[in-house]
Amino acid sequence: MTGYRAYSYLAAGVDYPEFELAPEFGRVPAYSAGLPPDQQERAGRLLADSVVISLHDHPVRFPARMEETPQYNRTGRQHTAYAGLAASGMTVVFDNMMDGTACVTGNAPWRWTDIITDLGMRQADLAHQQDVLVVRRLADIEDAHRTNRVGIVFGLEAATPIENEIDRLDVLYGLGVRQIGIAYSDSNALGSGLSEAIDGGLTTFGRRAVERMNRLGLAIDVSHSSDRTSLDVCDRSGQPVFMTHAGARAVWDTPRMKPDDVLRAIARTGGVIGMSAAPHTTLSAAHPLHSIDSVMDHFRYCVDLVGIEHVAFGPDTLYGDHVQLHTVFAGLLGHGTRSSPPFEKVPYVDGLENPTENFANICGWMVRQGFSDVEIRAVLGGNILRALANVWV
Repeated sequence: MTGYRAYSYLAAGVDYPEFELAPEFGRVPAYSAGLPPDQQERAGRLLADSVVISLHDHPVRFPARMEETPQYNRTGRQHTAYAGLAASGMTVVFDNMMDGTACVTGNAPWRWTDIITDLGMRQADLAHQQDVLVVRRLADIEDAHRTNRVGIVFGLEAATPIENEIDRLDVLYGLGVRQIGIAYSDSNALGSGLSEAIDGGLTTFGRRAVERMNRLGLAIDVSHSSDRTSLDVCDRSGQPVFMTHAGARAVWDTPRMKPDDVLRAIARTGGVIGMSAAPHTTLSAAHPLHSIDSVMDHFRYCVDLVGIEHVAFGPDTLYGDHVQLHTVFAGLLGHGTRSSPPFEKVPYVDGLENPTENFANICGWMVRQGFSDVEIRAVLGGNILRALANVWV
């Protein structure tokens, strides 16, 4: 680890506005798994030796005062958490950047120019350091693992910025994007999002777009798409489909979670279902205070439903107050018109609060619950590698 800090090739306060950013370590009390020494040793060994992939996280530092995030995002520069990533045990993280909060040039999300600015700024910073590499093919994941670096896969949670121009998918691919969602909550030219009262499914243009994504080698995500759209994508795609960050509706009945027929459809494509830990999403009746145990209730349900070979993790965490982030961007981050079961809010998700701690705690939990080494390695990254081998060129 060289000690490089984001955008340090520029002068903060001169070349760009400076913000006090959330720390990479110690923002909340450390999670205690209570593992005995032998299990702690086994979990540490598995984490160190395995290819560990997060299907969805935001490995960047947000402002310490989360209400400053709109101004921070307007600079076009989110600061990669290099030290936090180095300590995370991850081999690769799928990074969807600012996504629906990338209001760089206006107050509405998903502008094409904002997405390009976001993508270009991050890669300009990454080009000035050696500890994190941009992943564009499977060989890059092998390289990251071999050299003990962290790889970033750039993606978008929605294809909304392409509007009705299918060739923009090629442009995004050429700029390094390797994973893309269909719609983020609101509908777009491709299909319905999960916040719509009327689910129109995948459009004619959306069907063409899925075919182009397959031919390009873009991994398709349906996490924020409607149920019908998700099913249509699974029917249309000739390659594995991903739900990078959500959970099971049978465990917590909200539109943000996916019903059994969608989960089974994803598995039938050879795809992978990633468990999310964004605050107040993957709750459960058994663990209504959101924590790693709530998330693992969704994990166990999906394993029982479709098999462990189709399940992984996309915790959807960041460095900063994620609960407050949802408050700041409540108008942009719609999660459906149907009401959710009542729940008690938590200040953070204990055990899955940031990208540095996530996989150590996931691995420890699985060790404590008696999963085998083979099962743990599959969930940590092996399942994702298998699916990506059928998607990426």
